[in-house]
Amino acid sequence: MARVLVVEDHEVNLELMRYLLTSFGHDVVTAPDGEVAVRAFDREPFDLIVCDVHMPKMDGLQFLAAIRSRAQIAIPPVVAVTASAMVGDREQLLKAGFNGYVSKPIEPTTFVQQLEAFMNERRTAEQ
Repeated sequence: MARVLVVEDHEVNLELMRYLLTSFGHDVVTAPDGEVAVRAFDREPFDLIVCDVHMPKMDGLQFLAAIRSRAQIAIPPVVAVTASAMVGDREQLLKAGFNGYVSKPIEPTTFVQQLEAFMNERRTAEQ
């Protein structure tokens, strides 16, 4: 079981991601925007962060920069989930510091396995 922070401003997408992750036994904390997510990140540790890129108040790139500026806190893998699927978008997000990318609409049958792969990569690297 992993502790996952899901940052998503679209309520239906947020609930779908929460439902899928909890169905696989993960503990999920949700945030509707980057500002709320930063506060959650400061309060408790996470094994993975799943973050929409386009959000009001603080978008995914601003959120990522905010948590990366906290040198005293270990940063878990951060996976972008976005409808931006133009040529080069994936590369730009990885260059910006995201550990991975999942395009929307998410595929319910493979979504959790995609995210678990990022957590498994980190566990393997730490061993």
